[in-house]
This record gives sequence, C-alpha cells and structure tokens, in this order.
Amino acid sequence: MAFPDGSRRVDWPALALTLVIGAAGGLAAMLLHLPLALLLGSLVVTGVVAAAGWRPFGLAVTLPMRLRSAFVPVIGVSIGGAFTPEVVGQAGAWWPSLLALLLFLPVTHGVGYFVYTRGGLPKLESFFGSVPGGLIETVQMGEEAGGDVRLMTVLQFLRLILTIIFVPLIFMALTGASVGSASGVALPAAAVPLTVQEVAVLLAAGGLGVWVGRLVRLPAAIMTGPILFSAVAHAAGLVHGVPPAWLVGVTQVVVGCGLGARFAGADRGMLVRAMRLAVVVAVLSLGIAYGFAVALAGWVDEPVAAVFLAFAPGGLAEMSLIALSLQMSVVYVTVHHVARIVVSVVVAKGARRWIG
Repeated sequence: MAFPDGSRRVDWPALALTLVIGAAGGLAAMLLHLPLALLLGSLVVTGVVAAAGWRPFGLAVTLPMRLRSAFVPVIGVSIGGAFTPEVVGQAGAWWPSLLALLLFLPVTHGVGYFVYTRGGLPKLESFFGSVPGGLIETVQMGEEAGGDVRLMTVLQFLRLILTIIFVPLIFMALTGASVGSASGVALPAAAVPLTVQEVAVLLAAGGLGVWVGRLVRLPAAIMTGPILFSAVAHAAGLVHGVPPAWLVGVTQVVVGCGLGARFAGADRGMLVRAMRLAVVVAVLSLGIAYGFAVALAGWVDEPVAAVFLAFAPGGLAEMSLIALSLQMSVVYVTVHHVARIVVSVVVAKGARRWIG
C-alpha cells in the first residue's frame, strides 16, 4: 500500500490483522458448509469490515495488490496440470461455444447497461460498469472518458463478487455438493507427491509465466502466463503434480481478502444503490448464461454445468477455482474466460468514442 509520504512500505500489523480476519471468515464458512468457503468467507467478512469503516485495534483492513498478484499464479500453475493430451485433443470441438461468446457478451452488456441507466445511474458509468470482463481495463477506459472511477469500480467489483457468490450457491442447490469444501480445492494430480525438481519447475512456470505474459501483453497475464508455462511443463513430462490443496486454500483466503479490502472508503449510499441494481444484473446475466449453456451443451459435448460455468461473467481466477473444486472441464472453462475478457475489452475499446 502507498503511505502519505508516497512510499511503498507495507503496514504489516494491518496486513496480518486482515489475513486473520479473512481466515476466520473462511473457517466460519467451512463450519457452515458454505460453497467455496475459504474464498467467500474471507471476502464477505473483510468486505463488511472495510465498507463499514471499522478499524479493529485501530488498524484498517488492507491487502496490497502485489501480495494478491504473488498468489494468483498458484491457480494458473494448478490449471496447467489439467492440460492433458486427451483434453487438448477435445479443444477443436469447442468452436460453437467460443463463437457463441460473440453473441452472449454484447447481450449481457446491453442488459446491464439498460438496468443501470433505468435505475438512474449515468450513461457513461453504466456502460463501462456493465462490461462483462476486464475490470481494470474497462475502469481505466471509463476514467479516460471522464467517468466516475469510484462508481465504475464498485459496479465492476459487484459483478465479480455477486457472480462468485451466486455460482457456488447455484451448484450447491443443483448438485447438493458444496463447492470448495473443507477438503480443499485440488486436481487429481494434487495427490502426486512433488519432488524438489518438480517444485522448482512449478515455481519457474509461475514466475516466468507472469513475466513473459506481461512482456507479450497476454490478457490477464498473471493467470494465463502461468497456465501456458505449466501446461507445457506437464505436456513435456517435466512435472506430474500440481500445487498442494493447502496452498490453493491459502490462495483463496488471500484473493478473498484482496477483493473485500477494495470496499474500504466506498460511499455507503452509493454502495447500497449500486448493490440493488447489481443484484438484478447478476441474476439476469446468470440466467442468460444458463440459457446459452442449455443450448450449447450438446454441440460442444460438455455438461450443461461446465458450459454455464464457462459463460458466468465472474473473475478468471475465481471461476477457475470453482472449476478446480468441481474437477469439471477446467481447461474448457479457463479458455472461455480468457476469450471473454479479450472480446469484452475489444468491444469496449471500439465503443469508447461513441459512448464518450
């Protein structure tokens, strides 16, 4: 975090308190058998504390973005372990749902824009706040166009957070199984013991993946870079396992705390108003995603649940965590979310001059 003097020092006591609060929320959610407990529990608890402006022991809830960035590649490396030759051989059958994204995204974007403008929000903020992907990029474009950064950020975070909350609940209602249970989130490869050499390979896949991904400007490079490098390492037989379940669990807590802490300083009146509208948008978006999933499942030879998860407009890291937890078409889901982010940002860039 940046201090008033402009330094980049970390407030270690505040960070430690934030992680403790988040972990406590995650453990409480596990005891309640809630879906994706560690992520959602830490997110909700830290989000409430941050939005309310509470300062336990005089310390504010905080989590530096670079700490979250250090943990997110764990998810990417884990996903890379799912890139088996059998899965890659199925990728050619996914073109119908990838093409369907070109229809799904503008429809979802248009629905969100309609709801927000009818709800009384400004047109510019409604446009960029309802883009179904690329939070950082769309907020930046909205700021360049003269929009209210705080409102657009709140709308985009609510899109992510409400989707992250609703999707596991939907799966739990449909299947009766808790997403991301106390046993952790893991691929079958997590049961394979890692040698020292394999640990070094996975660390290299994560570090080099982020560096190269940013260098060549991959979409969501912090995730996609490690995914690509890990996939190549697994395909080449350099490594057979993935990060252990406990490390993915820690990652869930860090990611949840990072999202929750972003609500610090938000205007409560604006937050309540945006929340009401965002709930409507989230429900409609997920309803549209389910409709596409039912229509496309037979075409792509994937379960309806997998296609639905691939179209749900949540965060790439968080939706991938759910796919990992369910051990359901992880590569299929990840590829579609990368495509969603790319298409959403490109469309928003193309319409930026018109809406501005």
